[in-house]
Amino acid sequence: MIGTPELERKYCVITDQLELGADASIAGYASLFGQADQGGDVVMKGAYAASLKRLKAAGTRVKLLWQHDPGQPIGVWDEVREDGKGLYVKGRLLTDTQRGREAATLIEAGAIDGLSIGYRTIKADRDNKGRRQLAELELWEVSLVTFPMLPEARIGTGPEAGKGEALDPDLTQNLAGVLRTLRCSLAQ
Repeated sequence: MIGTPELERKYCVITDQLELGADASIAGYASLFGQADQGGDVVMKGAYAASLKRLKAAGTRVKLLWQHDPGQPIGVWDEVREDGKGLYVKGRLLTDTQRGREAATLIEAGAIDGLSIGYRTIKADRDNKGRRQLAELELWEVSLVTFPMLPEARIGTGPEAGKGEALDPDLTQNLAGVLRTLRCSLAQ
Protein backbone atom coordinates (compact mmCIF):
# COMPACT_ATOMS: atom_id res chain seq x y z
CA MET A 1 0.00 0.00 0.00
CA ILE A 2 1.46 3.33 -1.02
CA GLY A 3 0.66 6.26 1.25
CA THR A 4 1.86 9.73 1.95
CA PRO A 5 5.47 9.64 3.11
CA GLU A 6 6.01 10.54 6.75
CA LEU A 7 7.48 13.88 7.71
CA GLU A 8 11.21 13.40 8.36
CA ARG A 9 13.59 15.56 10.36
CA LYS A 10 17.27 16.47 10.05
CA TYR A 11 19.09 18.11 12.91
CA CYS A 12 21.95 20.61 12.68
CA VAL A 13 24.07 21.96 15.51
CA ILE A 14 24.65 25.62 16.14
CA THR A 15 28.33 25.38 16.97
CA ASP A 16 28.98 28.96 17.97
CA GLN A 17 27.79 30.42 21.27
CA LEU A 18 24.80 32.55 20.44
CA GLU A 19 23.85 36.06 21.36
CA LEU A 20 20.60 37.43 20.13
CA GLY A 21 20.47 40.75 18.36
CA ALA A 22 18.23 43.45 19.81
CA ASP A 23 15.59 42.34 17.30
CA ALA A 24 16.01 38.62 18.28
CA SER A 25 17.35 37.86 14.80
CA ILE A 26 18.98 34.53 13.99
CA ALA A 27 20.48 33.23 10.77
CA GLY A 28 22.58 30.38 9.51
CA TYR A 29 22.56 27.09 7.67
CA ALA A 30 19.76 24.67 8.50
CA SER A 31 21.24 22.07 6.13
CA LEU A 32 24.61 21.62 4.46
CA PHE A 33 25.04 19.99 1.06
CA GLY A 34 27.21 16.93 0.53
CA GLN A 35 27.81 16.11 4.21
CA ALA A 36 26.57 12.92 5.81
CA ASP A 37 24.57 13.54 8.96
CA GLN A 38 24.62 11.20 11.95
CA GLY A 39 21.89 9.12 10.29
CA GLY A 40 24.04 8.68 7.16
CA ASP A 41 21.86 10.80 4.85
CA VAL A 42 23.43 13.33 2.47
CA VAL A 43 21.44 16.29 1.14
CA MET A 44 22.45 17.08 -2.44
CA LYS A 45 22.74 20.54 -4.01
CA GLY A 46 19.42 21.68 -5.40
CA ALA A 47 17.37 19.42 -3.12
CA TYR A 48 15.20 22.30 -1.88
CA ALA A 49 14.87 24.30 -5.12
CA ALA A 50 11.52 22.94 -6.32
CA SER A 51 9.98 23.13 -2.84
CA LEU A 52 11.10 26.73 -2.32
CA LYS A 53 9.73 27.63 -5.75
CA ARG A 54 6.34 26.06 -4.90
CA LEU A 55 6.20 27.87 -1.54
CA LYS A 56 6.96 31.20 -3.21
CA ALA A 57 4.33 30.64 -5.90
CA ALA A 58 1.76 29.80 -3.22
CA GLY A 59 2.74 32.85 -1.15
CA THR A 60 3.54 30.71 1.91
CA ARG A 61 6.59 30.41 4.16
CA VAL A 62 8.65 27.73 5.81
CA LYS A 63 7.59 27.71 9.47
CA LEU A 64 9.88 28.46 12.45
CA LEU A 65 8.85 26.02 15.17
CA TRP A 66 9.94 24.98 18.65
CA GLN A 67 11.15 21.35 18.74
CA HIS A 68 9.10 20.42 15.60
CA ASP A 69 5.84 21.08 17.41
CA PRO A 70 3.34 22.57 14.91
CA GLY A 71 1.40 24.00 17.85
CA GLN A 72 4.41 26.07 18.92
CA PRO A 73 5.51 28.56 16.26
CA ILE A 74 8.16 30.82 17.83
CA GLY A 75 9.07 33.19 15.04
CA VAL A 76 9.28 33.68 11.31
CA TRP A 77 11.86 32.85 8.69
CA ASP A 78 12.11 36.00 6.58
CA GLU A 79 14.55 34.40 4.15
CA VAL A 80 15.03 30.75 3.16
CA ARG A 81 17.28 30.04 0.20
CA GLU A 82 19.77 27.62 -1.25
CA ASP A 83 23.31 28.67 -2.04
CA GLY A 84 26.45 26.72 -2.83
CA LYS A 85 26.87 25.66 0.81
CA GLY A 86 23.37 24.59 1.81
CA LEU A 87 20.00 25.82 3.01
CA TYR A 88 20.43 29.29 4.48
CA VAL A 89 17.76 30.65 6.81
CA LYS A 90 17.37 34.10 8.32
CA GLY A 91 14.58 35.09 10.65
CA ARG A 92 13.56 36.40 14.02
CA LEU A 93 12.10 35.05 17.19
CA LEU A 94 8.79 36.60 18.20
CA THR A 95 9.53 37.67 21.74
CA ASP A 96 6.00 38.99 22.23
CA THR A 97 5.03 35.32 22.67
CA GLN A 98 5.90 33.31 25.77
CA ARG A 99 7.66 30.52 23.84
CA GLY A 100 9.57 33.07 21.73
CA ARG A 101 10.87 34.77 24.89
CA GLU A 102 11.79 31.38 26.35
CA ALA A 103 13.62 30.38 23.16
CA ALA A 104 15.57 33.65 23.16
CA THR A 105 16.55 33.11 26.80
CA LEU A 106 17.61 29.50 26.19
CA ILE A 107 19.70 30.46 23.15
CA GLU A 108 21.33 33.30 25.05
CA ALA A 109 22.21 30.93 27.92
CA GLY A 110 23.59 28.30 25.52
CA ALA A 111 20.96 25.72 26.51
CA ILE A 112 19.56 25.46 22.97
CA ASP A 113 22.04 25.15 20.15
CA GLY A 114 20.44 23.18 17.35
CA LEU A 115 18.47 23.57 14.16
CA SER A 116 16.43 20.85 12.50
CA ILE A 117 14.49 20.68 9.27
CA GLY A 118 11.14 18.98 8.84
CA TYR A 119 10.62 17.66 5.30
CA ARG A 120 9.29 14.90 3.07
CA THR A 121 11.59 13.04 0.71
CA ILE A 122 10.50 13.34 -2.91
CA LYS A 123 13.53 11.78 -4.61
CA ALA A 124 16.49 9.88 -3.16
CA ASP A 125 19.06 7.31 -4.24
CA ARG A 126 21.63 5.22 -2.37
CA ASP A 127 25.37 5.65 -2.84
CA ASN A 128 27.90 2.79 -2.83
CA LYS A 129 28.10 3.03 0.99
CA GLY A 130 24.34 2.62 1.37
CA ARG A 131 23.76 6.24 2.42
CA ARG A 132 20.67 8.00 1.13
CA GLN A 133 21.46 10.78 -1.33
CA LEU A 134 18.53 13.17 -0.89
CA ALA A 135 18.00 14.77 -4.31
CA GLU A 136 14.62 16.47 -3.81
CA LEU A 137 12.91 17.41 -0.56
CA GLU A 138 9.62 19.08 0.28
CA LEU A 139 10.58 21.52 3.06
CA TRP A 140 7.93 22.17 5.70
CA GLU A 141 9.68 23.78 8.64
CA VAL A 142 12.96 24.64 10.35
CA SER A 143 12.92 24.25 14.15
CA LEU A 144 15.08 25.26 17.06
CA VAL A 145 15.90 22.01 18.87
CA THR A 146 17.84 20.61 21.79
CA PHE A 147 19.57 17.68 20.06
CA PRO A 148 21.31 18.31 16.71
CA MET A 149 22.29 15.79 14.04
CA LEU A 150 24.61 17.67 11.65
CA PRO A 151 27.46 19.21 13.68
CA GLU A 152 28.87 21.30 10.83
CA ALA A 153 25.82 23.52 10.33
CA ARG A 154 26.12 27.03 11.74
CA ILE A 155 23.89 29.82 12.87
CA GLY A 156 24.67 33.37 13.87
CA THR A 157 22.74 36.29 15.30
CA GLY A 158 22.58 40.03 14.89
CA PRO A 159 23.91 42.07 11.95
CA GLU A 160 26.60 39.52 11.01
CA ALA A 161 23.93 36.88 10.50
CA GLY A 162 22.77 38.43 7.24
CA LYS A 163 26.13 37.78 5.61
CA GLY A 164 25.64 34.00 5.57
CA GLU A 165 28.99 33.38 7.24
CA ALA A 166 29.79 31.64 10.51
CA LEU A 167 30.78 33.91 13.35
CA ASP A 168 34.20 33.49 14.94
CA PRO A 169 33.62 31.56 18.22
CA ASP A 170 36.18 33.58 20.22
CA LEU A 171 34.78 36.90 19.02
CA THR A 172 31.24 35.72 19.74
CA GLN A 173 32.16 34.64 23.29
CA ASN A 174 33.90 37.97 23.96
CA LEU A 175 30.93 39.91 22.65
CA ALA A 176 28.60 37.75 24.72
CA GLY A 177 30.51 38.66 27.87
CA VAL A 178 30.47 42.36 27.04
CA LEU A 179 26.74 42.29 26.34
CA ARG A 180 25.97 40.44 29.58
CA THR A 181 28.05 42.95 31.56
CA LEU A 182 26.36 45.87 29.82
CA ARG A 183 22.91 44.40 30.40
CA CYS A 184 23.65 43.92 34.12
CA SER A 185 24.98 47.48 34.39
CA LEU A 186 21.89 48.93 32.75
CA ALA A 187 19.56 46.88 34.95
CA GLN A 188 21.04 48.33 38.15
